[in-house]
Amino acid sequence: MKIKSKDFRVQPDEKVEISKKPSSVAPFFKSKKEYKGILGSHIKDMSALQGLLYAADRYSLLIILQGMDAAGKDGIIRHVMSGVNPQGCQVFSFKQPSTEELDHDFLWRTTKHLPERGRIGIFNRSYYEEVLVVRVHPQILENQKLPEELKKSGSLWKNRYRSITDFEEHLHNNGTRIIKIFLNLSKDEQKKRFLERIEDPEKNWKFSEADIKERQYWDEYMSAFGECLNYTSTKHSPWYVVPADDKKNARLIVSQIILDTLKSLKMSYPEPTPEQLAELNSAKEQLLG
Repeated sequence: MKIKSKDFRVQPDEKVEISKKPSSVAPFFKSKKEYKGILGSHIKDMSALQGLLYAADRYSLLIILQGMDAAGKDGIIRHVMSGVNPQGCQVFSFKQPSTEELDHDFLWRTTKHLPERGRIGIFNRSYYEEVLVVRVHPQILENQKLPEELKKSGSLWKNRYRSITDFEEHLHNNGTRIIKIFLNLSKDEQKKRFLERIEDPEKNWKFSEADIKERQYWDEYMSAFGECLNYTSTKHSPWYVVPADDKKNARLIVSQIILDTLKSLKMSYPEPTPEQLAELNSAKEQLLG
């Protein structure tokens, strides 16, 4: 069964309710062998297109991964991007902001790490934390040193949504294509993955007591994610809600979305100038001579 990216895309102005979005869909593979074959084919095609992206040097691609703890963000990066040339791909993870970062606007720390033209950038979490984690835990705003009138205005979150969409439109208008992935994990599946981390000594390092504390705010997070996707999924910078209970299925869906986006770009290898052709012919004659 063919994977259709548009089936997972959030339409502009769509009223998003995460509870009504599936966390699991019928698998796009019938066996482990078929899964590896499909993913391998996707990776091979992505690698070729990444080479063209780098050579054309006109576009950049920014992939944003968001989701609850244990949703599979690290696995997506490790498995889906495994065949991409590391020289043309940059991965950044964003956790608790530093003192320096708190002295700037909320977009500053991620802006520094945007991909250059010809490259793919991956954000494991992103500036969207500022309308997700901070929305669920508004006390974090105290560390951000915002003017009191801004915090009390009643429009803080809508202003941040607008800042984000304006920022993403600016990036699009300058050649950066943005893919935003929300890995939709069910609460039951998260529980299962947390228990695996606790019971498997090789996975203990992945578990933190903070994960359990954040799980207590599940409903608040789902509400924040829903409103965020509703306000910030645009024609040029769409969100995709990817069912994440099945890790393999999620990887195939994400790789198809990336592949479709790269294929949509009007890219070609640079045409050599007459002077460059003359240099090439001269070099060929010297090598053959």
